Amino acid sequence: MVKICCIGAGYVGGPTMAVIALKCPSVEVAVVDISVPRINAWNSDQLPIYEPGLDDVVKQCRGKNLFFSTDVEKHVREADIVFVSVNTPTKTRGLGAGKAADLTYWESAARMIADVSVSDKIVVEKSTVPVKTAEAIEKILTHNSKGIKFQILSNPEFLAEGTAIEDLFQPDRVLIGGRETPEGFAAVKALKDVYSQWVPEERILTTNLWSAELSKLAANAFLAQRISSVNAMSALCEATGANVSEVSYAVGKDSRIGPKFLNSSVGFGGSCFQKDILNLVYICECNGLPEVAEYWKQVIKINDYQKTRFVNRIVSSMFNTVSNKKIAVLGFAFKKDTGDTRETPAIDVCKGLLGDKARISIYDPQVTEDQIQRDLTMNKFDWDHPLHLQPMSPTTVKQVSVAWDAYAATKDAHGICILTEWDEFKKLDFQKIFDNMQKPAFVFDGRNVVDAEKLRKIGFIVYSIGKPLDQWLKDMPALA
Repeated sequence: MVKICCIGAGYVGGPTMAVIALKCPSVEVAVVDISVPRINAWNSDQLPIYEPGLDDVVKQCRGKNLFFSTDVEKHVREADIVFVSVNTPTKTRGLGAGKAADLTYWESAARMIADVSVSDKIVVEKSTVPVKTAEAIEKILTHNSKGIKFQILSNPEFLAEGTAIEDLFQPDRVLIGGRETPEGFAAVKALKDVYSQWVPEERILTTNLWSAELSKLAANAFLAQRISSVNAMSALCEATGANVSEVSYAVGKDSRIGPKFLNSSVGFGGSCFQKDILNLVYICECNGLPEVAEYWKQVIKINDYQKTRFVNRIVSSMFNTVSNKKIAVLGFAFKKDTGDTRETPAIDVCKGLLGDKARISIYDPQVTEDQIQRDLTMNKFDWDHPLHLQPMSPTTVKQVSVAWDAYAATKDAHGICILTEWDEFKKLDFQKIFDNMQKPAFVFDGRNVVDAEKLRKIGFIVYSIGKPLDQWLKDMPALA
């Protein structure tokens, strides 16, 4: 029986291993993590992450060929294949601060693997890592190997949160990169044999190590670039009276471009896009390619500009001040169908409003009050460290309250910001909300989910990103 162990029980490790266990009943899969609360949650009825379909998969396999454990060394020792899915945060100090990936957790995992192994192993990079990480990991393993042979593979994940289980069941592609040596090819084949139990052969791509590592960064950079491109257009649409939805629909009809990732919004979020682009920028700089680095930097600059622009629009529309005004924030996760708040635009929007002394009431169907308070008090990039290394008891932000539903959040509010495209926000009774708000009542739709005309008929002043502006908004231009 092939034994697989995955170090790291987070958003990548947990779902990926659960699906491998489900699709490969003859493989024994152990997911290990040093965080006791996290492993306890994986073994309970309340999983530590929300992902549609994940519950069913875990319940079908847990205790049969899927195990969650804190006994890291035991499972690593027994495994044939070890996936490493640990945090790779952006460095906050030292060389490459603010751009380079911090490989501390990766390195300690590699040293531990070398330390406890008593048989040959295939070590698989699952976390997003900078190009050439495999080389560094290989050196650590070889220098500490005590005669044991290790093969390093890169098998980046291409999951989208909210559809991760579907993505794992029917992936566009599975990418496996390895050394171009007989041992390397054998290792690639061993991992390919696992995936080929449910993924069609033609969707499993094999490359060299560096191509696999770079493909992940490139894919995320291309996706983020599309979002920044349409967001840049949204600013121009507002300035000229064009409608960004009509423009992106027309552009997406070109088969060379296609319609995906062309919805303008308050900005992209999630754990990967910004981090991976910063990483790409750093790699370009290190390889003497400043022009290429500068090009990718613009993708993040436009994303930051979009969030700032949104906050400026809110403040300028409301008589140039939101001081002591109640603003309802609907949605805090970075996108619908996930409870993940990493790099969510909502953090920067809320901080911008708090900077102008607003009172904020937040409702999100999947994000806890503790998480929201933690996000609003944490330093940039802190979220990407393991929980036990994050600031323990965050100071609460006094001007922020968390509501149990959208109606409680919006009661007596001066304005509403929609920051996540949860389906339930499209079905709200906006007449009831309007009746319970201060007047004039504003809606700032950062996801273009509401029917602006319908809301204007009720009496709202509506701002939708990239759409023709209300007369009110034209009279109160946003300051840059």
